[in-house]
Amino acid sequence: MTDSPDVATTAEALRLEGEFQASERDWILEHCSKLDHRLRSYRAGSVEMALTLKERDTASQRLTLETWISGRPRLVSTSNRAALEEAVVEVRDNMIRQLTDQKNRTEPRQNRHLRDTGD
Repeated sequence: MTDSPDVATTAEALRLEGEFQASERDWILEHCSKLDHRLRSYRAGSVEMALTLKERDTASQRLTLETWISGRPRLVSTSNRAALEEAVVEVRDNMIRQLTDQKNRTEPRQNRHLRDTGD
């Protein structure tokens, strides 16, 4: 899945909290594997992720995916969808967007202060 064992992966970084069952980890990792493409630019061990499920199977069910990357602000994605699989996909896609936005803000072409002026 990754080119090098030194890159961050969802399987390595993700912990499940709240009302998850241990048997659900594999399908959650399968659904979240698209995050690996965005995480590969970070070193293994520099990324932590927590997926938290509260009030499972109720009208107020809430799923939260938090991501901490060394030296960067915390990223948070939430979903109130009743179907757990839909909620996982929603927080994953939102986190991919946030990771992409964060990376783009730090690239020289997007940040005048980081551009090489050629002097």
